[in-house]
Amino acid sequence: MPILEFLLDLLRDPRSFIADWINQFGPIWVYAPLALILFIETGVVFMPFLPGDSLLFAAGVFATSGGGLNIIVLITVCSLAAILGDTSNYWIGRRLGSVIIASGKVKSLTPERMEKTQSMLDRYGSLAVVLARFFPFIRTFAPFLAGFGHMRYPHFMVFNAMGGILWVNLFTLLGYFFGGIPFVQDHFEWVVIAIVVISLVPAVVGLVRARLSRRADKVQGTDSQSSK
Repeated sequence: MPILEFLLDLLRDPRSFIADWINQFGPIWVYAPLALILFIETGVVFMPFLPGDSLLFAAGVFATSGGGLNIIVLITVCSLAAILGDTSNYWIGRRLGSVIIASGKVKSLTPERMEKTQSMLDRYGSLAVVLARFFPFIRTFAPFLAGFGHMRYPHFMVFNAMGGILWVNLFTLLGYFFGGIPFVQDHFEWVVIAIVVISLVPAVVGLVRARLSRRADKVQGTDSQSSK
C-alpha cells in the first residue's frame, strides 16, 4: 500500500523527507506537513504509529544555521499541533469512545495497550497526560481514554498544554543542538532507529509485565480451583 510505504519510509528516514519538502516547497511551507503529521498522530486514535519523536528530532536539525527552518516558529507550530491533536482525541473519546471501543474496528486499541494506558491514568491522574507524551502509542490513547473517562476538561487542557510543549521542546532541541554532530550526521538512520527503540522500551516492558501478571493470575486461579 502506498500510504504504508510512505509511513515506513518516513519512520526510517525523516531527514530526507524534510529536505525534499524544503527543496520542493520552500522552508515556510514545511511547517504545515510537520504540524499535520503531529496532529494526526496525537489526534486520531487509529494512527498511533506515526513517527512523532524522530520527526521532531529531524526537524530540529533543519532549524540550525543554514537548515532553512526557524527554531522558534518550529517549536511554536509543532506545540500547537500537538496540543490541538490531544484536544481532538479527547473529544473523540468523550463523544464516541464507547461506540469506537464496542465496534472493535480500531485494531490498534488492543486490550493490552488500553490496560497499560488506563493504569497510567489511574496511577498518575491528570499528570499521566503529560507522561504519556513520551511513550509511542500510549500518547495517542491517553487523551482518548481521558475523554472516555470524562476527565475534567480544564484539568485535561492544562496538562495537555504542558505535555505538548515539553515533548516538542525536548525532541526538537535535541535535534537542534546535537543533530549537527558529524557522528549523528553520518549515522542518522541509526540514531532515528535508536530514538524509536528507546521510546518503545517502556511500553514493551509494560505489556510484557501485564501479560505475565495475567498469566500468573490464571495459574493461581487454576490452582485454587484444583485445590477445591
